[in-house]
Amino acid sequence: MFEAYIIEKSKEIKDMLIKIRRDVHKHPEIGLHEVRTAEIVARILEEYGIKVKTRIGVTGVLGILEGKHPGKTILLRADMDCLRIHENNDAEYKSIYPEFMHACGHDAHLTWLLGAAIILSGLKDELHGTVKFLFQPAEEKEGGAEMTIHGGVLEDPAVDAVVGAHNWPSIDSGKIGVRPGALMAASDNFKITILGRGGHGAQPHKCIDPIAVACEVYMAFQTIISRSLDPLEPAVLTIGKFNAGTAHNIIPENAYLEGTIRTLSYETREKIPDIMEGILRGITEANGANYEFTFIPYHPPVINDPEITSIASVAAAKIMGAKNVQLVDKPTMIGEDFSSFGERVPGTYIFVGNRNVKKGIVNPLHSPEFDVDEDIIHRTAAVLAEMAVLYLNPQEEIE
Repeated sequence: MFEAYIIEKSKEIKDMLIKIRRDVHKHPEIGLHEVRTAEIVARILEEYGIKVKTRIGVTGVLGILEGKHPGKTILLRADMDCLRIHENNDAEYKSIYPEFMHACGHDAHLTWLLGAAIILSGLKDELHGTVKFLFQPAEEKEGGAEMTIHGGVLEDPAVDAVVGAHNWPSIDSGKIGVRPGALMAASDNFKITILGRGGHGAQPHKCIDPIAVACEVYMAFQTIISRSLDPLEPAVLTIGKFNAGTAHNIIPENAYLEGTIRTLSYETREKIPDIMEGILRGITEANGANYEFTFIPYHPPVINDPEITSIASVAAAKIMGAKNVQLVDKPTMIGEDFSSFGERVPGTYIFVGNRNVKKGIVNPLHSPEFDVDEDIIHRTAAVLAEMAVLYLNPQEEIE
C-alpha cells in the first residue's frame, strides 16, 4: 500500500543522503569516539520529529518514532565506526585523517538508516506500533552492540524484531541478499602461553623448550576441525600470532600464541575450547611444560529468524523487484556483533549488493581502496522502511 510513497520519497532524498554519507566518510571516527557522527545523526532525526536519545552505549544514538496506532516495536540498526586504515582513494570525500577510514561502509549504513527514518517519519500517522532507529558505536572491535543493549535499546518499549543490513562487495549493486538460518560466524579469540624453562641454546637438555612445545600444539590444533568436529559443521581455527625468544642462542622461558575461532552453531562454539585445552594439557604434560589458556568469547553467530527474513524478502522484492532478491547460498565466517541483538530478539541481517564493475567499485571490505556505490543508499533506505511497514501494519493495511 505504501511502497509507491516509500520509493518516491527515497528518490527525493537521494542527493541529500549522498551528501551526508560523503561528509561522514570524510570525517571518520573510530569506535566509541563517534562524537561528531552522533551529533549529525541526532540533529537530522530531531529535524524530522523523531524522539532522540544520545550516549547509548557511550556514543550511540537511538531514534524513536511512535506510530499513531498501537502495535509492535521493530528496531532498525546501523553501525557508525570506522577502521584504523589509511585510505588510498582520491575522491573529494577522502578521509581527512591519515590513520582512519570508513573501509567497511558504515558511513553508508548509518546514512541509509537516516534515510529510512526520514521516509517513515512521513508515515507516522499510518504506522501501527513503534520504530526504533539504532546508530550503534564500536562494531569493529569493542562490542558496541552489547553496550547499547545494556544501555536499554531493547526496552521501553520492548523490541519485538530487529533488522540490520551490511553492504556486500561480492553481490552486485542493486541486489539484496537474504538467508534464513546461519549467516555469519561467531568470532571468538584465544591467548595461550606455553611455560617452559629457558637456558643456553647449546644445552637444550637442561631446558624445556617452549617453542618446540608450541609447535606441537600448533600442529595438533589443526586436527580439531578435521578430526574432532562433524565434517558437515563449518568451523575455522586460526593462530595468527606466534611469538617467542629474544636471541638466536637462547631458549626462552615462554612462547605465546593468539588466534581466532569461527563457528556457525552454538554447540560447536561451546565444544572447541574444551578440545583445545585437552590438547594443551596433554602436550605440555608430555614435555614437562605448563600452559595458560584464555578463551575470549566475542560475539555469537548471526542466525536469521525465518519469519523476519521472509518479511525482508518481500520488502526487498516490492522495492527492488523480485529478480533482484537473491538467496545467499552459504554463510560467511566473518563475524558481526549484530548477533547480540539476534540472541535476544527475532531478527534478520541482510546483505546489500555493492559490487559495480563499471564504477570500479570492486574492492573488498577493510581494503584501503574500498568504496561504496552510492546508488544503493537511498534504495536500501526504502527497503528498510518497507520492512518496518510490513512488520508493523496489519495485513489488511498493506494489501
